[in-house]
Amino acid sequence: MLAQRLGSTILSADSRQVYRQFDIGTAKPSVEERRRVSHGLIDICEPIETLTLGDYQTLAQTAIATCHRSPNDNLPLLVGGTGLYIRSVVRGLKIPRVPPHGELRSQLQSLGQPQCHHWLQHVDPIAAKKIHPNDRVRTLRALEVFYVTGKPISAQQGQQPPPYPILQIGLDCACADRLTQRIEQRTQQMIAAGWEIETRTLCQQYGFNLPLLDTLGYREMKQYLQGEITLDRARELTVLHTRQFAKQQRTWFRADPTIEWFDADASHLQAQVWQRVQQFINEDCAVGSKRKPKV
Repeated sequence: MLAQRLGSTILSADSRQVYRQFDIGTAKPSVEERRRVSHGLIDICEPIETLTLGDYQTLAQTAIATCHRSPNDNLPLLVGGTGLYIRSVVRGLKIPRVPPHGELRSQLQSLGQPQCHHWLQHVDPIAAKKIHPNDRVRTLRALEVFYVTGKPISAQQGQQPPPYPILQIGLDCACADRLTQRIEQRTQQMIAAGWEIETRTLCQQYGFNLPLLDTLGYREMKQYLQGEITLDRARELTVLHTRQFAKQQRTWFRADPTIEWFDADASHLQAQVWQRVQQFINEDCAVGSKRKPKV
């Protein structure tokens, strides 16, 4: 609704919607939805490729700049739930451009997380203080950057916010029962839409060990296809794990004081959001660039 009224392009900030063939399980917009509103940053990678945070940031910044240069005053909407994707754009995170090194990561992983974090304390104590000792992913990334570049990842990070004004809007479903109901309905709809067939096709084409198939939902569906659990159990686990993930997301985004929150179940939600957006356009954008992205 908002994108249509503004004549905007929707730019996806979902770390899984960027991959082709992962459609139903990532809740990509339908063909009809894409016909009504222009969408970007969807289906830009093959499943066997890796899109880094730095890659996404560059693509998003380029897409936003293209919208700003358009003759029809296109106001891009950055939409999605991948927190780091959004933060990389709205805060202008400085990201070390170091691609993943599989062999190096395997060598580090073989040493065990305690040893890796111990090493990180020596080579980059600033990063080690910020990274939890049990956070394997961030520990490996920090060590990877150090060994590839010879410089601590903490020395290569920082922020350079974009020059345009930004309005961040969050939709909150505070009622746990209502949230669970939504997740159950969505999961059932995806199964009815052919999620099992989609996952089976991906497994046949790329093998069960494709890293992307460990994504929430696909992982549970893969377990069903391998005969480890029933379809009903796969659905139950998907709902459970989605609820847990939603709680983590809510904690992440709630920690950001720049996000303005609206009740997702409010009867006048659309009117409330539209009023705030109009105020932002008329007042907050009076100074500086008149074109801006909104989240």
